[in-house]
This record gives sequence, structure tokens and C-alpha cells, in this order.
Amino acid sequence: MKLPKIFLSSPHLQGSELSYIEKAISDNCIAPGGKNTEYFEQEIEKFINHQNICALNSGTAALHLSLILSGVKAGDEVICQTFTFVASANVIKYLGAIPIFVDSEKDTWNMCPVFLENAILDRIKLGKKPKAIITVHGYGMPCDIDEIQKIAQKFEIPLIEDAADALGSTYKNKKCGTFGDFGILSFNGNKIITTSGGGALVCKNNKQKEKAIFLATQARDDAPHYQHSEIGYNYRMSNISAGIGCGQMEVLPQRILQRRANHDFYVDLFKDFAGISVFSEPNENFYSNHWLSAILVDESVAGFSREDLRLKFLEDNIESRPLWKPMHIQPVFADAPYYGTDVAENLFENGLCLPSGSNLSIEDLDRIKKVVDNLRK
Repeated sequence: MKLPKIFLSSPHLQGSELSYIEKAISDNCIAPGGKNTEYFEQEIEKFINHQNICALNSGTAALHLSLILSGVKAGDEVICQTFTFVASANVIKYLGAIPIFVDSEKDTWNMCPVFLENAILDRIKLGKKPKAIITVHGYGMPCDIDEIQKIAQKFEIPLIEDAADALGSTYKNKKCGTFGDFGILSFNGNKIITTSGGGALVCKNNKQKEKAIFLATQARDDAPHYQHSEIGYNYRMSNISAGIGCGQMEVLPQRILQRRANHDFYVDLFKDFAGISVFSEPNENFYSNHWLSAILVDESVAGFSREDLRLKFLEDNIESRPLWKPMHIQPVFADAPYYGTDVAENLFENGLCLPSGSNLSIEDLDRIKKVVDNLRK
């Protein structure tokens, strides 16, 4: 008999979500906006200690609006981390802009400040100063945000901080998503908390938030009839989805601790395996929510490859996944300029994401351990 599937990162509902949803239905308020949406925004603001949160229907929508609010237009160039989920780069193409990809650094797996500055200087030399920078806190690990922010400020380029994976992660005790000119959060079904699908834009001030809401609700002008002077979008979070988020916010601190406990489990599991390293914080300035725990496998030392391990997990109905395939080697971005070496490519070739859900049971962890232990034989 086939064993139940262990997912990489499945939703983890806690029960009170339903009370918020029922209230929205009883109030006959299920469309975008509403009391749940407002309360959800307020709870996020409290958690990240930052005002002006705009709840949207996806993290991708938040990324798109952040570029619009940064003044990016067709033909402009936008620097983007290559080692990321495709949404970080797709939004650049939505606007007819041109992505310029930058390699990772080895410690954080995120944007390398050295390659970032090289890219900016070269694009300026070519007469194309970038209009924005999209840096990412991949898998919940903070990027070297101090250095990246210094570079963005030096060249006066808006910094967009993609913290879709990093709700609850901190750099020098400050929450990820609050450093840049705009921050991005995601509440997709596989994130540390979920609204089924959803995201949020972290703005610097109320004027930006009001503009984001205006654009996210079809950019309707202040008139008794439907009048539109700008292109708008249907991006606002629904009151139903926000109700799920309200319930999820009640347990967010616990979810972070549970994900971090999973990371500790893997550190212990692989401690005696030569050639395997568990992705961990480089120093005390970094605090990761460990949304996904991940490893690198050196086949020449370990005696097996990343793919060997993935297939062994698959045999036991355990989901694992290779790390992101870098954007600069994706077919859709084959012609985009790239600055860096082979750090991101090596991560893709040798890295594996492991089951990391906050709802993993002791039995699930025992099954994972058994597969790994069998590799010793």
C-alpha cells in the first residue's frame, strides 16, 4: 500500500480561520476589501513593525505594483536576482522592461553586492541606468541587505525587497520586507502562513499605499460614474481570503518556530554525512524563518547526488525539489544580460529543498530519517 504523501510545504490551518470567514459571509461582505482585509493589514503592520500595508491577491501583484510605483516603463532596465522564483522576473516583462540578472553570493544564496555594483556601473557605461533593483530573501534567508541598500542609495535606484519567502525573518533584528523602498510579502498556499492565494505590498508612506489601492481596484477616478484616467488592475485581496489570513496571523510566531525546528532536525540528520551541508545563517546578524530547509550535495564526497536523494524520497512518496533554476538560464530569459559567475548555477545543480511544513508529524520525520539512513547502507 502506498504511504501518504509528505509534501514539501502544505497549508497548515489552525481552526479560527473559519470564524472570520463566517463573519464575512454573515455581513454579506465577500468582495475585495472589508473588515477582514483591514484587520489583516493591521496585524501584519504590528508583526513587522511597519505601517502602510496593502493586502493584494498575490505576491506577484505586489511586485508588479511596486515596479509601477517606482516609475518603471517599457524599455527601462531592472536589475533582478537570478536565483529566484520566476515571478520576480516576470513582472519586469509585464511592463515591457528589460531584466538584468545578477548572480548570488555563496553565504546567503542571494544577490551578490559585488556583482550588483558591477552590473550598475556597466549599464550606466552603456547609457542605461537601471530604474529599479529587485533583491530576494530566498527560502527565508535574509540577503546582505545592508550592502545592497547602500549600493541602491549610492546610485539613487529604488530598491524592491522581495520577501515573499521571508515573513518573520530578520536582519540585525529588523524584519525583512521593511528595508527597501517597497517590500513584497506572499501568502500563497505553500508559504509560512496562507490566505489560499494572496500577498501584500509594504509601502513607505500612506500616499504610496493609497496609490497602490487605487491601482489595485481598477484605477477608478473619483466620479459618480465609472471614469478611468489610468490603467488599473483587479489586485485587491478579498475579504474571504483575508479572513483566512486573520486566523493564520494568530499562530504565525509558532509557525516560524516549527519551521526553524525542521531546520534543526536536518542539521542533526546530516551532521555525520560528508559532502552534505544544510543551508544555515552565516552569522548572528541573520535570522531565517527557514520557510524551506535545503541542502547542498557534493557527489564526489557524499557518494550520491542531489538527484539520487530526490528519487529515493520519491520512492517513499516524499516530496523534495531541486533549488531554483536561475533566471538567466531559463529559456524565456535566454537573451537577458547577466552579471556573475556560476554560483547560482551550482546551487541549482547540487541543491535540494526538503519537506519543511510546520505540520510535519513525528511519523513524517521518522520516514524522512529512514530514507536518509538507508543511504549509508
